[in-house]
Amino acid sequence: MMNMQNMMRQAQKLQKQMEKKQAELASTTFTGKSAQELVVAEFTGDKKLVNITFKDAIVDPDDIETLQDMTTQAINDALSQVDAATQKTLGAFAGKLPF
Repeated sequence: MMNMQNMMRQAQKLQKQMEKKQAELASTTFTGKSAQELVVAEFTGDKKLVNITFKDAIVDPDDIETLQDMTTQAINDALSQVDAATQKTLGAFAGKLPF
C-alpha cells in the first residue's frame, strides 16, 4: 500500500498533467456546422464562442426561424464536440487517481 507522501506526489503529478491537458483543450478550436453548413460556429475548448458565420442563402428576413434553428444546431454541434473531447482527454485521469 502506498504511503501518504507517495500518494500526494502522484496526485500533484496528475494535477499538473491535467492542467496541461486543460490548457491544450482550451486552445483547441471546435467547429460546429448546421445542415448544409449554412451556419458555422467556432468555439474554443473552454466553450467560448470565437466566430459564427452565416452563408448568404440562410439570411432571409422573412424566415428568421430557420436562421435561429440553424444557429442553434451549429452551436450545439460544436459544444457536443467540446464535451466529447473534454471527456476523452480529462476522463482518462479518473482512472489514474491514487485514491
